[in-house]
Amino acid sequence: MRQGEEEMVSSFNEIGNEGKEEETRDESKFNIKSLLWHGGSVWDAWFSCASNQVAQVLLTLPYSFSQMGMASGVVLQFFYGLLGSWTAYLISCLYVEYRTRKEKENVSFKNHVIQVRLSISLILKTHEIMHAMWKPQKFKYIYLYATLYVFTLTLPSAIAMYWAFGDQLLTHSNAFSLLPHTGWRDAAVILMLIHQFITFGFACTPLYFVWEKVLGMHDTKSIFLRALIRLPVVIPIWFFAIIFPFFGPINSAVGALLVSFTVYIIPALAHMLTYRSASARQSAAEKPPIFIRSWTGMYVVNSFIVIWVLVVGFGLGGWASVTNFINQVDTFGLFAKCYQCPAPVTAKHH
Repeated sequence: MRQGEEEMVSSFNEIGNEGKEEETRDESKFNIKSLLWHGGSVWDAWFSCASNQVAQVLLTLPYSFSQMGMASGVVLQFFYGLLGSWTAYLISCLYVEYRTRKEKENVSFKNHVIQVRLSISLILKTHEIMHAMWKPQKFKYIYLYATLYVFTLTLPSAIAMYWAFGDQLLTHSNAFSLLPHTGWRDAAVILMLIHQFITFGFACTPLYFVWEKVLGMHDTKSIFLRALIRLPVVIPIWFFAIIFPFFGPINSAVGALLVSFTVYIIPALAHMLTYRSASARQSAAEKPPIFIRSWTGMYVVNSFIVIWVLVVGFGLGGWASVTNFINQVDTFGLFAKCYQCPAPVTAKHH
């Protein structure tokens, strides 16, 4: 059991920050470094959450709206955003519980940074959280705030695209493929690709650290050398991403069959199993939130999430996404210059 706990923490990316830091910090002192990176503030967590949820959502949310309709699409977007925020809250509570138990064993968490992905092993999805564990109790609602902010970016864009192209999006999951070829569209594509590179960096960070530790190079101070070491990880992933663009029908199938478990079901089950005994609930580091108040309410909410996502997300969603994937599999192509773009119209010779 102890070994399993250690492996879990290892998969959550422990980073030993080089150098000794002072025990006390003057938080009122302002400088450029503290503005851009504090290494553990709630702002760092918020920026990390928000920056990982924009690019691919801008690309594929109009496609989702075409399948569900605008009204139900907006409602379900808020609903699943709320569910994702709840499971992120559960993960943060579980980490606080883990940290509390380990501190009783005199394990130091100073200079400790953790990246929590709503995932198991290294199956990383869109719900990413980065958090330096100085004040983990302040982190519980950061993901909710980040999600609400992201909605201000993604919903207006998706609504505008669906309003303009409607059911054409059913067969064009790449929303950019329907836009006229203008400089504005090209600029939007370039900005989205830049954002995807940033997201890729966040998503692969756990794998980078695992790879560096395997090679015994994790403590190397040379940034250039560490970047060079990471190339065997980056290149194969980019290669497969170029072959099979992971959005549209592919993204829907992956989301229904994998994300349903890694993002929603497993965190809810883990929380219920952790506090299944009366003694665990009594000594819990994090009690139920004020709007639920009781452990019974927590179990009701978590059970609802497990059943709902298992039936609707994995069951119905998996069936629909796999069926849609089979119907559109001929439109993908390997190394496609433009994913699912309309074929060029050729002039007919008379």
